[in-house]
Amino acid sequence: MQKTLMFRTPLLSRLAMFCAGMTLAGAALAASAPQVSIKTTMGEIVLELDQEKAPKSVANFLGYVKSGFYKGTIFHRVIDGFMIQGGGYDTKLQPKRTKNAIPLESKNGLSNLTYTVAMARADNPNSATSQFFINVADNTPLDYPGADGNGYAVFGKVVKGQEVVDKIKGVLVDDKPGFENVPVIPVVIESVKVVKAVK
Repeated sequence: MQKTLMFRTPLLSRLAMFCAGMTLAGAALAASAPQVSIKTTMGEIVLELDQEKAPKSVANFLGYVKSGFYKGTIFHRVIDGFMIQGGGYDTKLQPKRTKNAIPLESKNGLSNLTYTVAMARADNPNSATSQFFINVADNTPLDYPGADGNGYAVFGKVVKGQEVVDKIKGVLVDDKPGFENVPVIPVVIESVKVVKAVK
């Protein structure tokens, strides 16, 4: 009887119900992206991570977050009009011990646009560990394949605290032995924690 009633439902009504269901499913998927709060001495930045398109980068980043690794690290390289980079050095510019490097995920379709976050790496494309950078301009030349044939892997975006990113990008910088564009007054990461986990 229930089956018969279902087939009597007008086609438009069934189509509307299907579309509503798909919309809710899409909203649920969109809402499942993890979010991470980075509290700095200049304010809070919240990142939303794209684990669907950059699963290895997101898992790696969350591993560092959950271990407390980023506490006390700094944004050690700041270039206004380009990006702000952090997550590898303490206030004395001493490197922190990292885990093994991860494979590059730059072919994921995500672009290095303003307020996106990407993995920093050395010349070796598969050398990213803990360091990340937030783009403060549309840096599409960093997308795959980039100048080196590899590009840089975007794995999320800033969803809150864009004004904090803007404050950081404008700080006074200077060069130090082995480093360029170091903030004169350190921009310290006080804490990083997951504020919205995936179920």
